[in-house]
Amino acid sequence: MTAAQTLFDKIWQRHVVVDRGDGYQLLYIDRHLMHDGSAAGFARLRQRGQTLRRPDLAFATPDHYTSTLGRSADDIADPQHRRLVEQIRDNSRASGVKLFYLGDERQGIAHVVGPEQGITQPGVTLVCGDSHTATHGALGALAFGIGSSEVTHVMATQCLWQRKPKSMRVEVEGRLGEGVTAKDLILAIIGRIGAAGGVGHVIEYAGPAIRALSIEGRLTVCNMSIEAGARAGMVAPDDTTFSYLHGRPLAPSGAAWDRAIAYWRSLPSEAGSHFDREVRLDASQVAPMLTWGTSPEDAVSIADRVPDPTTAPDATRRDAMLRSLEYMGLKPGTPMDQVAVDRVFIGSCTNSRIEDLRAAALVVRGRQAVVPSWVVAGSGLVKRQAEAEGLDRVFREAGFEWREPGCSMCVGMNGDTGLPGQRIASTSNRNFVGRQGRGVRSHLLSPAMAAAAAVTGRFTDVRRLMAGETL
Repeated sequence: MTAAQTLFDKIWQRHVVVDRGDGYQLLYIDRHLMHDGSAAGFARLRQRGQTLRRPDLAFATPDHYTSTLGRSADDIADPQHRRLVEQIRDNSRASGVKLFYLGDERQGIAHVVGPEQGITQPGVTLVCGDSHTATHGALGALAFGIGSSEVTHVMATQCLWQRKPKSMRVEVEGRLGEGVTAKDLILAIIGRIGAAGGVGHVIEYAGPAIRALSIEGRLTVCNMSIEAGARAGMVAPDDTTFSYLHGRPLAPSGAAWDRAIAYWRSLPSEAGSHFDREVRLDASQVAPMLTWGTSPEDAVSIADRVPDPTTAPDATRRDAMLRSLEYMGLKPGTPMDQVAVDRVFIGSCTNSRIEDLRAAALVVRGRQAVVPSWVVAGSGLVKRQAEAEGLDRVFREAGFEWREPGCSMCVGMNGDTGLPGQRIASTSNRNFVGRQGRGVRSHLLSPAMAAAAAVTGRFTDVRRLMAGETL
């Protein structure tokens, strides 16, 4: 009898082309997503006299450097950034890569476009030159970010040398409470296991609370696996997955759909399969979360206070906390719901899908933003749907800016940054020093919590607003 296999084991084993015998294996890559950072890979191919091995398996969309003020390359102020965006257009067209370019409503953040178009599917291997490629594991894919030289290797060979990671299962029992979201859950998980807790592992998220999440919620959870140090995050495909994919432009159809479903149903981890590490959480104990420091592991609930470094378990952690508090301009013991914010950003590959915008709009409706606040949809299709539902009017009437799709203030490569010393409530995935601009203080939280901060001017338990309290 063969040993029970995990979802990760099954996909990995199916894609091994060569086992070198030294721990490295050559994996076949089913999908390659490209963004506006792919120019260097194409340049190296040309230098070597090579061409793209499988242009039919590559998909491109500009996102990092695009302007959120307009839908043209001419709207990009920085000439170097504008050229990078134009190069993805030129390289894709010359190589036969399917391109979602500016002006095409399908254009957007790569990790929104992939699932939305049906490029991301259960059982595939998917790579992109971006660390948050882990997002796509929400549909049962093995998806991970790769470096610049690896991008070139995949372009030339459609394969990639990799050392097989270990496996971890994060089992989440119970159900999330009212007003508590997938973003709160992943922040709680990272707070529990730490920013290095998943290093060397692929995490499979499982349990009733995970299965109860929509695909959009699962995408949020898997997106931030990298913030826990993991190589990838995955959720086993189920009927929720199949329903989401059915009818997507690049998903299988007809008889191919029936064959795909049969294969996809074989993928979930089998009873008795081995994980190198297991972690369990109770979803009912998770509250609305936010970060206080300069690492995603610096997460607390809205009911908590800014932590005191004197309670740190060791000197290394105490010193890190002191540095974070100094940069963030926070004092130990301050209630988190008394911390004022200067700006709000709702967007990024973590939280810019239609469910995220609906959740934020529900909080904003009938209220007014008291600090500058932006909403940036993850793709043109998300933006169009939100406008069809009237969500743009809700935000605009409340004083929010309604911007064009792109990575925007998440990464700050496109002119969308804060000012030194500003405190930003952000639905993005990283709160590193300078991530959203030099000297900017970033706090991670859910779209609903960000909306609550926008209309109150401080971090606020969104459940109080949902209950109709006047704050």
